[in-house]
Amino acid sequence: MSGDSQVAGSFAVADYLVIALMLLVSAAVGVYFAWVDRGRGTSRDFLTGGRRMTALPVSMSLTASFMSSITVLSNPAEVYRYGAIFIFFGLAYALTMVITSEVFLPVFCRLGITSTFEYLELRFNRATRLLGTVLFIILTILYTGIIVYGPALALSQVTDMDLWSGIISTGIICTFYCTLGGLKAVVWTDVFQIGIMLAGYLSVIIKAVVLQGGVLTIISDSQQGGRLNFWDFDINPLRRHTLWTIIIGGTSCWVCAYGTNQAQVQRYIACKNITHARVSVYLSLLGLCSFLVSSVFAGMSLYSVYKNCDPWTAGMVSTPDQLMPYLVMDILTDYPGLPGLFFAGVYSGSLSTVSSSINAMAAVTLEDLIKPYTNMSERQLFRLSKGLSFFYGILCICMAGLSSVMGGMMQTSASIGGLIGGPLLGLFTLGILCPFANSKGGLSGLVSGLVVSMSVGLVAVISPPPPSMTRPLPLTTEGCNFTTTNSLNWTSTALPTEPSSTPTSPGQIGDGKPLLEDNWLTPSYLYLSLIGVVTAISVGMIVSLLTGGLKMRAEARFTLMKEDTTFYHLFKFFKDRVTRPTGRLDLTKDKEYVNNIDLAFCNTALDLTKSKVRM
Repeated sequence: MSGDSQVAGSFAVADYLVIALMLLVSAAVGVYFAWVDRGRGTSRDFLTGGRRMTALPVSMSLTASFMSSITVLSNPAEVYRYGAIFIFFGLAYALTMVITSEVFLPVFCRLGITSTFEYLELRFNRATRLLGTVLFIILTILYTGIIVYGPALALSQVTDMDLWSGIISTGIICTFYCTLGGLKAVVWTDVFQIGIMLAGYLSVIIKAVVLQGGVLTIISDSQQGGRLNFWDFDINPLRRHTLWTIIIGGTSCWVCAYGTNQAQVQRYIACKNITHARVSVYLSLLGLCSFLVSSVFAGMSLYSVYKNCDPWTAGMVSTPDQLMPYLVMDILTDYPGLPGLFFAGVYSGSLSTVSSSINAMAAVTLEDLIKPYTNMSERQLFRLSKGLSFFYGILCICMAGLSSVMGGMMQTSASIGGLIGGPLLGLFTLGILCPFANSKGGLSGLVSGLVVSMSVGLVAVISPPPPSMTRPLPLTTEGCNFTTTNSLNWTSTALPTEPSSTPTSPGQIGDGKPLLEDNWLTPSYLYLSLIGVVTAISVGMIVSLLTGGLKMRAEARFTLMKEDTTFYHLFKFFKDRVTRPTGRLDLTKDKEYVNNIDLAFCNTALDLTKSKVRM
């Protein structure tokens, strides 16, 4: 059998109509907000939605921004190959929301900044701000290229859709509604697109459940195939996925995305107040967990359907990222419109993430690279913000063409985010939690974090971790029937198959073994961001202490204060309930009250022995 992927089915007219309708509605949202805000827009309103957004749409937009096409395509394939331990990312999500809400959100909302990198200049200096801005733009462009190119490639090889029509249509529609409608259009299209993504997932899951005879059958097949590998407590940091790797490394990766990434912070500061921002963060947790459960069960369904005949090993698809599209075209082509719904969900994932990236890059470019060095009118800035959205939209399309050299979508995106996002997260954490950190420490920590994380990432590319560390689960083609050429069938009779050859990747010798079998410089890809965070904070603290950091303290508004946290107010509330007065008023024991007395109102003596106070 040929190793080339083969088309399992073809699109019907109804499928194209569903995708076209999704793109049309997305574009219409941009036109609507451009019309509503005509003649009275400012650059700040364009980039922050006028700071009048409420919690519900923002929470859905937060979910959609990073629940991209990677989630729809790669996460089920990850479960199919490595097991359902992936579900523990739910704990990482929960920890991420708590850290974001309690540590980063209060500071950013208090300062009312448009770009997160404004904080770096306020806290450290302009050089740190510029370096952070440039790194963010590089990170976002690389990430966005994968988001656009990966799904288009997967779909083109499994369906009869053209590769570049998928790339260009995604880029043009994103650029169109971002340029016209700004952040409001991005948020409200995200609300629409997240519904499409969930509907596409559910259509595949429901059909797979019916085909396999019920949910219990899928769970039983996954159990027998070793996919329910939840309880792996191995602390070895070289292991790809264990409970600790996912919770610790996964939390670090997601705090990079939710805590300090411009695309997410821009939504927090678009809310009416910090209460709406906090509620939106915790509501987005529900959306993230919904997608997580859907993707894990979709991966289990994928295994249940192909447990006896793996399309990837059999050469019917060329990469694991194509498994979900292959399943869709295999089981849903008899229902015109449903394949289109799933692929509309895939493109919705691309649109939601790319639009967020375009808007975020336009914001940081305007606020960090243009405004401080020019004296433009508000009208000129407004037009320039639209022009920047258009420019970055076109740039994302071009970058998609360069993404073909990269590997699996999920691991690649996480690795890129960790290499650059980790040191940036470390820098923000240093500034918010360490009042003695100075500009020398901040800049040194950022550069050191980049050097270390880039070095580890380079070693991981040269010498990938061995199978003993990644531990892919067994797949088989024993039940395949290779007598047909246009589609893949399977039978209960085991047929003899040729053993599949293992391709040699960079950094491997002829037998497929890594050059450095026990290389401790190739940890799990999830730890790349944590390495950058720890390095940046450690070096930043040491350099700050050595350069007189203790002699000067940052302004309180630039650091986290106890009054900023929800935990402080909850503790105070319960403490007040426990120590509630029992009927006697003694002002001498209420030190907080006495300290806050305004002396201007103390011209008359208060004699409590002559007064009666009723409680």
